[in-house]
Order: sequence, then structure tokens, then C-alpha cells
Amino acid sequence: MTKLEMTEEILAAKKNLGLGWEEISTNVSLGSVFLTSACLGKNSLKKEYADKLCKILKLEDQVSIALQEFPNKTWDFSIPQDPLVYRFYEVVGVYGDTIKELIGEKFGDGIMSAIDFSMDIEKEENPAGDRVKITMNGKFLPYKSW
Repeated sequence: MTKLEMTEEILAAKKNLGLGWEEISTNVSLGSVFLTSACLGKNSLKKEYADKLCKILKLEDQVSIALQEFPNKTWDFSIPQDPLVYRFYEVVGVYGDTIKELIGEKFGDGIMSAIDFSMDIEKEENPAGDRVKITMNGKFLPYKSW
């Protein structure tokens, strides 16, 4: 089973059972961002979590095996057409250099890890219009001299 086939089966089961990512991730005992990413093929799960997910979604062992396989973390380099995803490209395009400058000033020359990393997405209710609150937390990795 390919990662794409795995994702299609997971999404169909999720829809058929009427479950949301938060509910599923709570029952699997993983964060919703990480679990969703794994279900979309961008991360892998350890066997115990893959099996739990498949039990909840009533999926076959092939899905669990595919969830455990290491992903190919590449993506299409063209500008995305989905408006929500495009806005993240816009944020990085407008603020990327600023983020880099401020991280450099506070930490030195280096990067934020996307491996030793967590992310939370929250809904913040606001009378002027609900807000999306995204918190990214990555280990700082300094560049080394040799």
C-alpha cells in the first residue's frame, strides 16, 4: 500500500465514522498536528500508535504497515493554489527574512529544527472574528565552524 492509498483510506474512514482529528488524536495519545501529518503521509507512526489508529478507524493491517513506513518529505515547489496553504507561503514570503533576522539576533547563526519540533493549532474566539493561533516550537540548532 502506498502512502497516498493509506491517506485515502484514513480520510474515508474518518469521514464515514464522523470523527475529528482532535478526538482521534486523543484516543491514540498523540498530538493532533503530528497525527494528522502522519495520516497525510508526511510523518511515520510507531507500531503501537499505528495499530491504535487503525483500531479506532476500523482499518486493515496494511494501513498500519504503511503508517509505520518512513515518508518521503518532499513537496511540490510550485505556489499552492489552496488559499489557506497559500497564505502560509505569503507569511514566509513577507516575514521570512524578519523571522530569520530576529532568531539570529536572539540565538546566533543557526536554524529552528523541524525534527525536534512541535506545533499546536488553537481557535481563539474573538468578537471581531475568531482568530487562528499557531504555536511552533523547535529546537535551535547552531551552525558549526570547523
